[in-house]
Amino acid sequence: MSDPSLSGQRPVVVVTHEIPGRLNVPGAEIRQSDVSKQTRADVLRMIHGASFVVTMYFDKVDSEFLDAAGPGLKGVCNFAVGYDNIDVALCKQRGVKVANTPGAVTEGTADLAWALILACARRLIEADRFARTDEYARRGPLGITEFLGMDLTGRTLLIVGAGRIGYATALRSIGWGMRVLYVARSRHLDFELAPLAARRVSLEEGLREADVVSVHTPLTPETRHIIDAKAISLMKPTSILINTSRGPTIDEGSLVAALKERRIWGAGLDVFEHEPRLHPGLAELTNVVLAPHIGSAETKYRLLMTEMVSENARAVLSGREPINPVY
Repeated sequence: MSDPSLSGQRPVVVVTHEIPGRLNVPGAEIRQSDVSKQTRADVLRMIHGASFVVTMYFDKVDSEFLDAAGPGLKGVCNFAVGYDNIDVALCKQRGVKVANTPGAVTEGTADLAWALILACARRLIEADRFARTDEYARRGPLGITEFLGMDLTGRTLLIVGAGRIGYATALRSIGWGMRVLYVARSRHLDFELAPLAARRVSLEEGLREADVVSVHTPLTPETRHIIDAKAISLMKPTSILINTSRGPTIDEGSLVAALKERRIWGAGLDVFEHEPRLHPGLAELTNVVLAPHIGSAETKYRLLMTEMVSENARAVLSGREPINPVY
């Protein structure tokens, strides 16, 4: 197949998997998948001759991907804020612009973080399972000492990774009058000013003090297993661990062991170390709440992400820098 950018044909914009809405890139040929998940082979065939590709967080953008697209590829945009699936250095070497969709995922992911916090604190999964059984009807009203949960009012929330999502998650804690601590490579005054009035701490200090630990850091070599066996050992036996960032930031094996032994109260996970596979034993635990990576899955914000990738595509195809550049 010839390269459209070299032959005077319309630029080709490829969306590797189904997205809400349609791209708005006037003058371009749009190849938009109508299935939520394609095989790697299907993706590689689909992107042949592309000028711009909209990728998902599970699409590995490597030399094989770039070779399959061909020399006319001008840019890729991840339909996500994270981009650990993209070899940014290789893209830069080949002159392929890289963009993402920051901001659009913030509110939905912060909402889900709090859904996980509340479900874990109030043992909602256990309660839901019990309410669906015949035993509930046979026994009648529960006793006052059954399904006791953990209160959140006035507790301490530790945010690991002080970006947009971490801030939005912390902001929601005001309703419970929580004290906020944060861990970050550099100082973030937006966290320290009103209304959060948060305090920056080391990870070790924060883990010792926190009642809820919420992970929002991007996945890098430095943050892989940032929550490992040692980190978990510092947490209170009444503490809750939440992860809506990337699975490998937590050593899932160590977490499963801690949950089994009730060394922490519980956990809420939207992401997994070897996604979509779970660590053996995780699914059977009653003190963990699991979601299949749906952090930003609110209609309003997913449609906004479609608008953002459209804007990035229009910019790159017109020879400008992407609206949301990774580099």
